[in-house]
Amino acid sequence: MTYNLSVKKLAIFLATGMYIGYSPFAPGTFGSLLGVIICFFLSTAGHLIYGIVLSVGFVVAIWSASIAEKHFDKKDPGQIVCDEVVGYIIAMFLVPFTLFNVIIVFLLFRFFDILKPFPIGVIDKKMNSGFGIVLDDVLAGIYSNITFSFITKLL
Repeated sequence: MTYNLSVKKLAIFLATGMYIGYSPFAPGTFGSLLGVIICFFLSTAGHLIYGIVLSVGFVVAIWSASIAEKHFDKKDPGQIVCDEVVGYIIAMFLVPFTLFNVIIVFLLFRFFDILKPFPIGVIDKKMNSGFGIVLDDVLAGIYSNITFSFITKLL
């Protein structure tokens, strides 16, 4: 499928997290930091709005990552960070936005995103297109959210 230039530019803008993905080092970490900023604004929006924004963000991330992957002509290129943004927003779902929580969830998310425990690593290797790019970070976000909830229940 071919897209006109303005649609392609929009998709690349979104997939790269407003061009944060072009960072010469740690673009995924910077993409996750964009997720922190978005979570800050969502923290007062209520669960329904948070869920709606997350759902729309998930669909937009798949769409834009699919187009950007073709543009960069590489499987899951580092410039695409919309997956980290969505993954971090999932990691923070129903977690109160405090400095402590944001830092711990951030560290957990980066840990799971980098380590890629089963089945995240399998999805990362086997699935193509925007769905595969986003899905492994969605799972890293879910793992982070569950782990954080478990930790806080122990404390």
